[in-house]
Amino acid sequence: MKPGHNLYDDTQRLLNKQGTSLEDPAHAPKLTALRDLLVDCGIGVEGAESNDPLYQPIKPHRALVFCQMKEMLDMVQNTVLKSMLPSVSFLRLDGGVEANKRQAIVNKFNQDPSYDVLLLTTSVGGLGLNLTGADTVIFVEHDWNPQKDLQAMDRAHRIGQKKVVNVYRLITRGTLEEKILSLQRFKIDVASTVVNQQNAGLSTMDTDQILDLFNMGDTGPGLISDKPNPMEGREEDMVDVETGDVITNKPGGKKAWMDDLDDLWDNRQYEESFDLDGFLKTMQ
Repeated sequence: MKPGHNLYDDTQRLLNKQGTSLEDPAHAPKLTALRDLLVDCGIGVEGAESNDPLYQPIKPHRALVFCQMKEMLDMVQNTVLKSMLPSVSFLRLDGGVEANKRQAIVNKFNQDPSYDVLLLTTSVGGLGLNLTGADTVIFVEHDWNPQKDLQAMDRAHRIGQKKVVNVYRLITRGTLEEKILSLQRFKIDVASTVVNQQNAGLSTMDTDQILDLFNMGDTGPGLISDKPNPMEGREEDMVDVETGDVITNKPGGKKAWMDDLDDLWDNRQYEESFDLDGFLKTMQ
């Protein structure tokens, strides 16, 4: 909630009476859940030797934290990492970082294990990056398009990854996030139904079918079967527009139907309909 919101003043007065503020983590259970998840991963846990100035512990896990909005990244950075877990070292990659500097941040995170967390927005860090330095992916916010989240997960699932990658989603019950995740699941189910093992790619096609893709002539026998399907209608069957009756077994077969197409439209009608001079006269 920002200044200018209809309920901002009323909310501030209520919080002042309670002795809290909007920035209090008690009002954001998702942020406290993120803190607990990082601690469970061993991130932000200070050991007994942490008082030694030369001691730089290498955490067992390193995390990618994805958000949709930069404002949410600000809350994670200021409330969780700086306030709750000040010992965590992190980097940040979002739309505010210049394009020519982004790869340097990626290389720094992958090569320097002292950085525990990389904060990213899904739109900037969700495609084309190799972030195998992390083995934990955390989604604080979720996209309506499931493919964007899947692409973000793949940033850690890249060539060179030697660890098991765990993915966590933080979801607030009874909010719009439940609807988003439900639609994500629905879209993935639809995609998996349309793209199945029978039409997934060239590996599922016979040699004749692949060669037929480069044939500009007649359709090859591998793609379309010449045998009629009893569950489908006959191509020779036509429906009379006026009576609605099915006309079957026309003498001459398909060729007879094609020959009748000449009577539907002649060149003179095309010339009248697409007469450029007549059209220009109507514009004057």
